[in-house]
Amino acid sequence: MTQPSAPSPDSDRSASRPTVRLRPKAEARAIRHGFPWVYADELVTDRRTRALAPGVLARLEDSERRPLGLVTVNPNSKIICRMLDRDSGAEVDQAWFAARLRHALALRTRLFEAPFYRLVHAEADGLPGVVIDRFGKVAVIQPNAAWAEALLAPLAAALVEVTGVTTVIKNGTGRARGLEGLPEETVVLQGAVDGPVPVTMNGATYMADVLGGQKTGLFFDQRPNHAFAQRLAKGARVLDVFSHVGGFSLAALAGGAESALAVDSSAPALDLATRGAEAGGVAGRFSTRQGDAFAVMEALAEEGAQFDLVVCDPPAFAPAKPALEAGLRAYERVARLAAPLVAPGGYLGLCSCSHAADLSSFRNASSRGIGRGGRRGQILHTGFAGPDHPLLPQLAESGYLKALFYRMMP
Repeated sequence: MTQPSAPSPDSDRSASRPTVRLRPKAEARAIRHGFPWVYADELVTDRRTRALAPGVLARLEDSERRPLGLVTVNPNSKIICRMLDRDSGAEVDQAWFAARLRHALALRTRLFEAPFYRLVHAEADGLPGVVIDRFGKVAVIQPNAAWAEALLAPLAAALVEVTGVTTVIKNGTGRARGLEGLPEETVVLQGAVDGPVPVTMNGATYMADVLGGQKTGLFFDQRPNHAFAQRLAKGARVLDVFSHVGGFSLAALAGGAESALAVDSSAPALDLATRGAEAGGVAGRFSTRQGDAFAVMEALAEEGAQFDLVVCDPPAFAPAKPALEAGLRAYERVARLAAPLVAPGGYLGLCSCSHAADLSSFRNASSRGIGRGGRRGQILHTGFAGPDHPLLPQLAESGYLKALFYRMMP
């Protein structure tokens, strides 16, 4: 007589998890083809589903009860499910995280000689809602989804195991956490930090405030756009507006710019930019001006100032669709004020990190603003985030950064 086989651990684990199901009209095919999210109006949200704790792991099925994979559920979020694994029985433990991190690390070590990069870019690296930036022996985790907050301990342990970093910081700030119902806090999970971390990129030295700076302390995404601007900057007078810690200005000086002026509303950011200039040996050609960027550009125009290269890298004016119209007006205003500050034959770089503003809309707003500023320009180059910020083809939101470089006509 044949003995029945024992159930596998995976099947036991899958059976013990809650099940959530797509509505009949929801598009299961998109999930099967790689789309990583389920919106709240696509899921059957009965009393049992609404009672699930934010971040719980569950089996996702289509309306015909066919399995789609393992998801994390947050009933309080517009993105109610995030796909974690095609295997509904996968164990999301330190080993699971380590496998994802090794795959991500293999790309970054192939791309960069020094360990300064974005190690994990959320959904595109198979860890939805998770951002990890690496600064040598220091790593900063942004757990922007409830599931990552709940499983932060095995994630951090896997990060140390795979990369060998000695300091791990949780940066729990930002708009995304609020949408997930998570509190804001920054905590050193392991090791210690005694000040800003020096980071070398494109021959420049930046000072990253990994505890109190914007985001994780430095924007790695602009690295290729810094490099392109650097090619335009040799012998040039450079204006870097919304400079943060000197992203474009310090790269320009490393490329042989005659001088660079960094403008930002944040005194701490400008102090870090100055310290970066000193560390890079270019402090004698670097200056700062604190104030509202729009007001400073207006003042510079009244002073008759002109520069050979002007770059504007503002914050996200259109982080979501409701802000799109106002955001595009703000980008147009940036271009209108910046264009007259460019000397004839000089160059203008305009950037947007807004998810809601696609490239075409941003380009139209920028070109319109240049025209309203009384100038004409030709587009030389369109840039995007660096390859340590990979794009998930099924998720347009993972490709947020746009950079346009114009040459201004005489």
